[in-house]
Amino acid sequence: MTTSRTAAERPRRRYAPRLPPEQRRAQLLDAAFEVLTRSELHELSMEAVAAQAGVGKPVLYTVFKTRAELVAALLDRELERALDQVVATLPTDLLGGEPVQVASQAVEAFVGVVLAQPTRWRLILASPGSAPQEYRAALRSARTGVFDQAEALVRMGAALDPRWAAVDSGLLTNSLLTIAEMLGGMAVNDPAEYPRERLEGFVRAIVLLLSGGGR
Repeated sequence: MTTSRTAAERPRRRYAPRLPPEQRRAQLLDAAFEVLTRSELHELSMEAVAAQAGVGKPVLYTVFKTRAELVAALLDRELERALDQVVATLPTDLLGGEPVQVASQAVEAFVGVVLAQPTRWRLILASPGSAPQEYRAALRSARTGVFDQAEALVRMGAALDPRWAAVDSGLLTNSLLTIAEMLGGMAVNDPAEYPRERLEGFVRAIVLLLSGGGR
């Protein structure tokens, strides 16, 4: 004769400990970030994030209603941290500096911060056109934030050196960011083939040519 287990004998379901809303939000964003150290953005799932955080999916959905909402929040947070990284490495005194040399130092610094936090920058530098539709607006917003910071520096440098007054700051910023993003992407996606020393050597060689030192 088979007897059923009483309710008291059944193992109790484990529940995630209660946390204040901001702590829970931070915990879930940390979990999403950790998942992305092992997978691509388009592979991110709510199930994987919940499992990484050690909570049930209902807990996750009380904070982030959709995957797109979760990704947008993660991008906002990581962009803020990324900009702090960039600002900390940008030259603070442009007086007397050669603009081309300053630009090369900025690109080298950018490659350095990318290598310091590859997951963060792989997320931010993801191409909006190749990302899932639900993420594209958030990715464009993140890239706009980086562009605005870079253009402010370019304009400051141009104001200090009359030789650069006629240069279109927007086009110059786009050019510098395109190079920096390309090198940063190489550093993140294929570090063995494109180590930091190789990328920085390339930047220095280009600067030498632009400044006329290669003649």
